[in-house]
Amino acid sequence: MSVLLIAASPSLHSRSGALLGAAAERLHHHGLPTRTLKLRDLPAQPLLHADFDDATLRAALGAVAEAQTVVIATPIYKAAYSGLLKIFLDLLPQDGLAGKSIWTLATGGSLAHLLALDYGLLPVLSALGARSHIDGVYAADAHIAKNPAGDYQVADDILRRLSTGAAQVLDRNPRSTPVTSPVTSPVTSPVTSPVTPPALVL
Repeated sequence: MSVLLIAASPSLHSRSGALLGAAAERLHHHGLPTRTLKLRDLPAQPLLHADFDDATLRAALGAVAEAQTVVIATPIYKAAYSGLLKIFLDLLPQDGLAGKSIWTLATGGSLAHLLALDYGLLPVLSALGARSHIDGVYAADAHIAKNPAGDYQVADDILRRLSTGAAQVLDRNPRSTPVTSPVTSPVTSPVTSPVTPPALVL
C-alpha cells in the first residue's frame, strides 16, 4: 500500500505540518509506508506556469498518481485552504484522484473555520475523482500550542482522532504483505522517502 502525505503549508514550521507529522506517526504504527510531498519545495516557475517538462513537478504529480491513499494537510486562511494547494490541485488531471482514499487534515485560528474542509476542499477532491474519504481532522490553534521549547504540541483529543483516521486508512486499504517498518526507495526531492518524522519536520 502506498500512502502519500502532502504538506500544503508555505511555511517551514507550521501547525498543519505538526498535524501531518502526528498523522504519519500513527500510520507508521500500523506499519504503513509513507512518502512526503512538500508543496513549498516545488519550483515556483514551473508550478505557476504548469510546466510539465520540469522533472521535479513531474515527480510530484507522479507520486500522486502512484499513491493509493493521499493525506493532505493544509492551513485554513480566511475560510479557504492554502493557495499553494489550489495551484497544485489544478495541475492534476480531471480524474487524478480516482480510486484513491483521501484523508484531509487542516488547522485554523478558530473552530469557525471548521466547515472549510466540507464546503471548500472536499468538493474539489471529489471533482478530481476521489470517492473514499477518511474522516477529516481539523485543529484550531489552541489544539496545537507551542511548548516552552518552541515546538508545536498536538493536543491529546486531536491525537485520538488521528489514531482513528489512521485505522480507517488501514481498514480501507489493507496491506497485502506485512510491513515491519516504513521503508521505500529514495525519490527526488521534494518527495521524500519515509522516516518517522518529528512533529516539526514537515
